[in-house]
Amino acid sequence: MGLAKILIVDDDKNLLELVGMVLQSADYEVTTIPDEEKALETARKQVFDLAVVDLRLVRMDGITLMNDLHQINPEMPVIILTAHSSVKSAVEAIRMGAFNYLAKPFDPDELLLQIEKALENRRLQSEVKRLEGILKERYSFSNIIANSHKMQSVLGLVSRIAPTDSTVFIYGESGTGKELIAKTLHLASARKEKRFVAINCAAIPETLLESELFGYEKGAFTGAVKNSKGFLAQAHGGTLFLDEIGDMPLSIQAKLLRVLQERQFYPLGSENPVDVDIRLVVATNKDLEAEVKKGAFREDLFYRIHVIPVHVPSLRERKEDIVPLAEHFLRKSAEKMNRVIKGFATMAMQKMMLHDWPGNVRELENAVEYAVAVTRSEIITEDVVLPSREAAPRSPRPFKEAKEDFERDYLIWILQAAEGNVSKAAELAGKYRADLYALLKKYNLKPDTFKPGV
Repeated sequence: MGLAKILIVDDDKNLLELVGMVLQSADYEVTTIPDEEKALETARKQVFDLAVVDLRLVRMDGITLMNDLHQINPEMPVIILTAHSSVKSAVEAIRMGAFNYLAKPFDPDELLLQIEKALENRRLQSEVKRLEGILKERYSFSNIIANSHKMQSVLGLVSRIAPTDSTVFIYGESGTGKELIAKTLHLASARKEKRFVAINCAAIPETLLESELFGYEKGAFTGAVKNSKGFLAQAHGGTLFLDEIGDMPLSIQAKLLRVLQERQFYPLGSENPVDVDIRLVVATNKDLEAEVKKGAFREDLFYRIHVIPVHVPSLRERKEDIVPLAEHFLRKSAEKMNRVIKGFATMAMQKMMLHDWPGNVRELENAVEYAVAVTRSEIITEDVVLPSREAAPRSPRPFKEAKEDFERDYLIWILQAAEGNVSKAAELAGKYRADLYALLKKYNLKPDTFKPGV
């Protein structure tokens, strides 16, 4: 990585020279300019990583110059230099976008510390934007539909934790897309060029899981005719995803704990330890704290893996996503089956919105695939969506809770039908726009997320 380029603007040439020498001795690439207009001209020609600007200049104040510099380079942090009598103005500068201020006379070490903090802050902000861009590009409608506030919050958390190597604990019901979140974490991390190795702990018998996870040497057991690399070795440098970790046998839990503590393991039949560098992501649909209390899951392992919890909401908690998800699955299935399907009838959409989806996104995908396969028209009608299936009976609930659930579901359905147009939705609902807006605010629903192509 090249040296950070720093622009210094101050009409005090002695201070300019002093600051320039301090920063150059700290291996920064420094440009010192005493004139505001020349500073702006230079900033248009060169890209600077940071600017240090005096609050009191000849032709303009430092806040105005900072605003002009931000017009040229909005991401560039600015540190304001000020006299003691101008501290109040410097605080105002922070409110208007300065990273920080230093009162004169200042300690050169303090200036270096503030510059280091500002550059690190900028680096982190740039990385978060890059990760959010990756998520938006790769996992918008093509993979992860996140119109709902709850799923947007999940993806926001993913973008923040992806750069770290901390263990991630993903939990939620079956079919919610936990593996997709794990893959997103991997592809948005520094390990994206290495392997993403996924294991379903519930799908592999206990007798095989240990050898599959740790690998084995030739002759370790009957049938071991050659050396075999286990999933841990395969994931070296990358990400290991342990799905349904709540189903991992206790005997293997103990060995996994040792790997996480020592960062090395022994293949079956070997006396030589193998070092391993992995980012661990686990997922479960079980309440592991309850499993710990029952003695079915090790408490020490639970605290080792429960570092950053990520909850993936059920489909009934994110009903705003049902129609966009269904439309995505329709396009996917129609293309796979080489069929021309234009969309869903309104009543088919309503039926999907009112269904509880106990199988979550996986159930929705299967239902849409079935409808695409059997429909005889270009529009999917309600009779082929969840055929002969009534809404699952619910146990009695408090009136207020049931009323709120109905209101929210109805608002989502009416906004889908009106394609996010509030005036049209109010007309369909027979309500004043102001009343509809009040209900939308109550349930944190944003009309823009229901507009086509959003």
